[in-house]
Amino acid sequence: MTDSQTLDKLMFFIYDIRMFDIFKTAQLTPDLLRSFVVAADTGSFTRTAGLVHKTQAAVSMQIKKLEEDLQCLLFKRDGRGVTLTVEGEILYRYSSKILKLHDEALTAVSAPTLHGKIRLGAPDDYAMKHLPGILREFAVNHPQVQIDVFCDDTPTLSKMLKNGQLDLVIATDKVKTKYSAPLELTWILPQRMDPSEVEELPLALFHPVCCYRENGLKALNKIGRKYRIAYGSPSLAGLLAAVQGGLAIAVVTKDTTANGCRHAIPSDGLPPIESIYIDLRFQPGIRSEVISVFGGFIAKGLGIVI
Repeated sequence: MTDSQTLDKLMFFIYDIRMFDIFKTAQLTPDLLRSFVVAADTGSFTRTAGLVHKTQAAVSMQIKKLEEDLQCLLFKRDGRGVTLTVEGEILYRYSSKILKLHDEALTAVSAPTLHGKIRLGAPDDYAMKHLPGILREFAVNHPQVQIDVFCDDTPTLSKMLKNGQLDLVIATDKVKTKYSAPLELTWILPQRMDPSEVEELPLALFHPVCCYRENGLKALNKIGRKYRIAYGSPSLAGLLAAVQGGLAIAVVTKDTTANGCRHAIPSDGLPPIESIYIDLRFQPGIRSEVISVFGGFIAKGLGIVI
């Protein structure tokens, strides 16, 4: 036998042992795969934690276990979030298929009975952050329910709810209400901006009658910091565009990230911002079963106790 043939047999033997170890230890459970897929979709372990109803530490441990069991890195990590490696892309394709079959199997044997139509209102930033996971989980369990989502600011959505145009609304409030959970606010600014070198801070803010705007201005006024309102928008995407362009700073929730942007640190000299609350509001009166069940899914996704 030549040296080359011997080397080939040795490499095959090593590969065979490695694959045996992987098959022996790796457990691709739906719970692990769901956290992995959501992390890949969001690019953030922090956002994943909220969507899969776990702590960030628990999500990190799940991904670490997957990587150790499969003996490869699934994510590239940097200060802005996570992106899939080549091996991660391969696992993502299979994971999506596995979870789809898993969810279809559960649906097939659970015989869902809920039918109807739901009109949900939510500000666009809440819709982008929270609704994908909530809607996905609800659809798996109740695929016959139709959901219409209306995105606007809290005052407009509250008025629509009062007028009977919506069944329930995700909104913001300055005070704790019956169904609410706290939201921590912070400043987001261009990566290379040093606020201490700016005499008059350029701000990108939501339109008036917004808790984010009100609490941000209140914080600056409290310390006598000079500012000017440079950009206004009813949408988070509009505000972040100004920040990403290096033109302004904005008030966001602590789980909001964007390319080319960073959250304020103590050395920036920006004041802390008072927290607000995320609320779940229902149409007054008796709720139908489908509204009650859907409200429970939303509450669970937002960390609200009903």
